[in-house]
Amino acid sequence: MRTFVAGQEAHGAIEFAELALGIDVALFRGPLEFETDGERAARKDAARDILADLRAMGEDGDEIAGWDALYADALTRTVPFLRAVGDRRSGTEEAA
Repeated sequence: MRTFVAGQEAHGAIEFAELALGIDVALFRGPLEFETDGERAARKDAARDILADLRAMGEDGDEIAGWDALYADALTRTVPFLRAVGDRRSGTEEAA
């Protein structure tokens, strides 16, 4: 079965949420692969700006933006469980 949101096909639950809510999960949670300190700083700055905009829109009466702000804020407090394949060494993984 194929799932479409606003005319775009969603490949998996995360992509479905991104299309339905308009929130880029990796922007707020962080990518599952390695990112440099510069990339992390730029991503966090962008996420902070977008979150501030969503909160302001929610306070101005946009209920959907208010809910999106709550969701995005919650994503900033999550930690990805998966690690990039390149970060693992054969036989030396530790329990998370």
